[in-house]
Amino acid sequence: MTGRHRSAHAPSCHVEHWKQRERRQPVTAPLIYIVAGEHSGDVLGARLIHALRALNPSIRFAGIGGPRMEECGFQSLFPMHELAVMGLVEILPRVLKLRRRLQQTVQDIETRRPDLVLTIDSPGFCLRLLRAIQPFGIKRVHYVAPQVWAWREHRVKRFPGLWERLLCLLPFEEKWFAERNVPGQFVGHPVLESGADQGDAARFRARHGLAEDARVIVLMPGSRANEAGRLLPVYGETLRLLMRDIPTITPVIPLATSTAHTVRGAVSSWPVRPIFITDIADKHDAFAAAEAALTKSGTSTLELAMGGVPMAVTYRVNRITAMMARRLIRVPYVAMVNLLAGREIVPELLQENCTPTKIAAVLTSLMNNHPDTSGVGTADRQKQALKAVVASLHAPNQHAPDGLPSAAAAASIMDVLGQSSSG
Repeated sequence: MTGRHRSAHAPSCHVEHWKQRERRQPVTAPLIYIVAGEHSGDVLGARLIHALRALNPSIRFAGIGGPRMEECGFQSLFPMHELAVMGLVEILPRVLKLRRRLQQTVQDIETRRPDLVLTIDSPGFCLRLLRAIQPFGIKRVHYVAPQVWAWREHRVKRFPGLWERLLCLLPFEEKWFAERNVPGQFVGHPVLESGADQGDAARFRARHGLAEDARVIVLMPGSRANEAGRLLPVYGETLRLLMRDIPTITPVIPLATSTAHTVRGAVSSWPVRPIFITDIADKHDAFAAAEAALTKSGTSTLELAMGGVPMAVTYRVNRITAMMARRLIRVPYVAMVNLLAGREIVPELLQENCTPTKIAAVLTSLMNNHPDTSGVGTADRQKQALKAVVASLHAPNQHAPDGLPSAAAAASIMDVLGQSSSG
């Protein structure tokens, strides 16, 4: 992996080095308790660990995290994937287990008495945790603002007092929360340091032995097993339709640890075997080689935007969940790129519109760059709009010498701790 790609999943942390170093730290060294509940939070946590150590190498860490954080010597209280569940109906069978894990985490925090608790995203679990540990008098920071601006806005009334600081990823959030008496700080979006714009198409094609006429499409069905399980059959049938017009289409699927088993099982009946990639640099090379992408809604749309990949967004949930969501959601789009643009720059194919026929039609237009009514190719127009979205993700980052969102977030956390950058 080249140096320019390292920050994409977290800088190299040398596990044994940091385990030995933490064992040697005096008990007075600050202890930060991090809770990440899914893949994206694991990535953010790993970057933060690196950025915090750059400011104060003596900092110790405990809590819940995944493989990226573990690469930094982090030891998780229990497997992070147990918290990665979503959907109003899908979560019901897991309620008792999640409740036990919440109690276990609260007890661990009470025993360890960390200097600060840092929760990352996963609001269903993390907000309950923050509320439960309020009596402990421990400083708290939440990273990734809950999307109450999208649905169930009334929840924001319960936020005051839950944390000392809310770190926001999206440019409109700081103002939105301030207007509701919840101070937030926009630190920039982490996709800016993902390396998604640094891929090499030629390297990807050479590494995987692709023929000259192979036409690459990236498929990103999500990092949760339940959402991937709903989308993969649709993706497979979409490929079957696309092969009629694009016989050399070559699907590429970046694998998340949490969904690897689900994905490998689902693609066994597909008309063409996809290329699986697990290396972050390889994924970004795939972005550079791709003519289009098919993705679930969410952060993946920003990652693809950073890579300049035209895309179609899909999503399917349980029918009951969908019915309830339609009543509660207050924003016009589900794709983050569309929300930031204020218009539908990326096609959204959701629920009953998430069909192979409709998806294939959109992707055929993108991959062949069909001209729109003004004569501009559909892929070219989308790429132009995506550049503007990416530009909006930069924050002033006045506390970050290198301008990285993780550095700005780390500086803000150190400020809450009451420490200078030298510790």
